[in-house]
Amino acid sequence: MSEQTQHLFAIEKIYLKDLSLEIPNAPEIYNERDTPKIDISLSNEARALDEGVFEVVLTSTITAKLQERTVFLVEAAQAGIFQVRNVPQEQIEAVLNVVCGNVLFPYLRETVSNVVTRGGFPPFFMHHVSFETLYQQRIEEQQRQQQQEPSGTPTAPRG
Repeated sequence: MSEQTQHLFAIEKIYLKDLSLEIPNAPEIYNERDTPKIDISLSNEARALDEGVFEVVLTSTITAKLQERTVFLVEAAQAGIFQVRNVPQEQIEAVLNVVCGNVLFPYLRETVSNVVTRGGFPPFFMHHVSFETLYQQRIEEQQRQQQQEPSGTPTAPRG
């Protein structure tokens, strides 16, 4: 009998790789009562550590502003070490971006909420993110860029 190869996905470690909170206009900013404008950026990176073992880092930068004054700036990098084995090569990138992103996001969201609260502000909760949609958008953008790039050196018409 032949044994089918099973896909393996395992979480080896979840950890906070980097965290920063800046409140450049404290203590005066605490007297403000207006609601700040919030800007959120999110990115993720993956790198191979060993055969079938990857580090994935989900990084978020949250900036809260009132007019031109920064209320707070939080940068957090939530990381994990994952085993991804017996997965076809063309699917590994999707696993690292989508599955690992879904695993790391709740930890990142909790870290950001905690640090904002410890900074003296009301709780801040990041809304759920569809990593599948973000990954698909990135693939589509890469395909558009490839189509716009000239393919090779143009040849002169023969006459």
